[in-house]
Amino acid sequence: MTTEAVLERSPSPDREDGMNTHTHGMVERAGLAIAAPLAAFLEDEVLPGTGRDVAAFWRGFAGIMDRFAPRNARLLAVRESLQAQIDDWHRDNPGKGGAPEAFLREIGYLVEEPEAFAIAPPPADPEIADIAGPQLVVPVLNARFLLNAANARWGSLYDAFYGTDALDGSAPPPGGYDEARGAAVVARGRAFLDEAVPLAAGRWSDWDGQAPDLADPAQLAGRAGENILLVHNGLHIEIVIDRDHPIGKTDAAGVADIRLEAALSTIVDLEDSVAAVDAEDKVAAYRNWMGALRGDLEAEFTKGGQTMLRRSEADRDYTAPNGSAFTLKGRSLLLVRNVGHLMTTPAVRLPDGSEAPEGLLDAVVTGAIGLHDIEGLGPRSDIGRNSRHGAIYVVKPKMHGPEEAAFANAVFDAVEDMLSLPRHTMRVGVMDEERRTSANLAACIHAVKDRIFFINTGFLDRTGDEIHTSMLAGPFARKAEIKQAKWISAYEDRNVQIGLATGFSGKAQIGKGMWAAPDRMAQMMAEKTGHPMSGASTAWVPSPTAAVLHAVHYHQVDVKDRQAERAKEGIAPLADLLTVPLGSGDWSAEEIAQELENNAQGILGYVVRWIDQGVGCSKVPDLSDVGLMEDRATLRISSQHIANWLQHEIVTPQQVDESLQRMAAQVDGQNAGDPAYEPMAGRWDESLAYKAARALVFEGTTQPSGYTEPILHGVRAMKKAKAC
Repeated sequence: MTTEAVLERSPSPDREDGMNTHTHGMVERAGLAIAAPLAAFLEDEVLPGTGRDVAAFWRGFAGIMDRFAPRNARLLAVRESLQAQIDDWHRDNPGKGGAPEAFLREIGYLVEEPEAFAIAPPPADPEIADIAGPQLVVPVLNARFLLNAANARWGSLYDAFYGTDALDGSAPPPGGYDEARGAAVVARGRAFLDEAVPLAAGRWSDWDGQAPDLADPAQLAGRAGENILLVHNGLHIEIVIDRDHPIGKTDAAGVADIRLEAALSTIVDLEDSVAAVDAEDKVAAYRNWMGALRGDLEAEFTKGGQTMLRRSEADRDYTAPNGSAFTLKGRSLLLVRNVGHLMTTPAVRLPDGSEAPEGLLDAVVTGAIGLHDIEGLGPRSDIGRNSRHGAIYVVKPKMHGPEEAAFANAVFDAVEDMLSLPRHTMRVGVMDEERRTSANLAACIHAVKDRIFFINTGFLDRTGDEIHTSMLAGPFARKAEIKQAKWISAYEDRNVQIGLATGFSGKAQIGKGMWAAPDRMAQMMAEKTGHPMSGASTAWVPSPTAAVLHAVHYHQVDVKDRQAERAKEGIAPLADLLTVPLGSGDWSAEEIAQELENNAQGILGYVVRWIDQGVGCSKVPDLSDVGLMEDRATLRISSQHIANWLQHEIVTPQQVDESLQRMAAQVDGQNAGDPAYEPMAGRWDESLAYKAARALVFEGTTQPSGYTEPILHGVRAMKKAKAC
């Protein structure tokens, strides 16, 4: 079944000139056809002030496309070839579980482990190399959210406890300020100080506001006016003194708040959390990234009937105990996540008329934008450079194995040469989210060992690839059971163990994945301490408030000590990682229906916003109306899971269609308050969003690596064309 068949030949956008009908035409640059808005953005906004010649830039860009586009295509062909051989093995060996290690080595899916080595990147910023703390991921297309995330370097502990269920498991009562809850928040804040920065004698609840006598005087970092700056495990804590504040005036010491250094770094995402399908979208994304990096991005919005302006926080000035002045960053260290190797873009066409690899475009443009930070071109004197080490931090997702990592390394070499940047200015973060990367992680790290700055696990994409790779092995377990299976613990352990064995401690981040339920902070506080306990130096959180609360975990756990302990361990067996989490297949009809509806509802709730509104990341209510953060990774696992059960006849096509239609009605109801929402129920032949969701399931076995982008991008382009 083809996409065209599932979509019943919905009208496609006019791609004759490489653009959708509502966008501008193409211009020629060095033999390439470039979307006019993209060319104008680069020539009029990015390159001026950098000292780079425009004509030379385009010649270099064309040279990179000429050199790397064919190699990119060959790597994708290798993916398809390996998958075909694994599928053939399963057809020839039904009921035998996952393909054995010997076979995977024979076909080149597994490679030889490199000899013992240590990564050797240039020195990284302390947020990467030295300090453990939370990390945010934010969609680049939403300027307000982007600024909110960048400004989440510092956050109010009082607000985080008062406004969530983290305090006592309950949400704040409706109405005005609740004094009893406020008192409980203050007590919890003082208890936090007792744990992180104990006094030499007594407790912080008895402190009278005089210069504190700390058990460890080295924890007093400085002052800002009356405010007191403390430090613990490398993270700063600021006690805000304001006796005129509603809270401070009732406090014996005048404490109005306790502010924590929280989101040390933020990934500005061009990938899974955005819907960017054409030049118009890409230019908007790049412009926001440049504004965030320079510090001049602003966003106007309405709140409580008032128009407000959000802009980047300034750096923060303090005086050390010895009287010297120093500055701390007011913003997160900004990283940018480029797209993977799979997708092409209509924003650039090669000399043969084909679309250019989008990952190559991202590498060149984000590298060029990085010049503004490296060369200090930002207009605001109250904001220092993003990277004090002159690095451009690029997260590279969805790479399959060491050959693809080596390809990314070569591309970054070429971009550095093109832009006259020192070697390894562009650092790479490797997302360990594909099975072939996990199984060859040491070799992948070795391929980028001189520029790597992080590795990170991601259960959702990793499970999606697990399902697609072994699609024909048998029916997979239910998703809750997959999380408890042998392979996932081996995956999480190996990520830390291999990272430590290759010298990450003190040089690069080891990261863990997202807490997906932003309204369940009490549960996060109880469970997410496992991430620093694992030896990971960062973990993803869904909001600035969650970053403040998760920062508490990095005060409770000394990650450097945990890494020293875990470095003594062996590496979890590869055989455990390769154990496919298949299910028994003997589920009850009720269990099957429950799993099917859970997947179908999540798919529809996400896809309808992606296609109809261009929203790439959102809080989607689940079957129980619990809001869960959804992006393309969650979509991939859900669509692949249903596709697998269809493949093995756990469910029938009729059951899937009936479930999708029931869940469409439920999703419509959950979005009834959104005036921009377009219902799906009863519009099965009209709703492009519904058709896309259905296609993702019924074409799941044939999509490359089970990725959702090809269908989503194609249908979103149709939607945009219809709106013109």
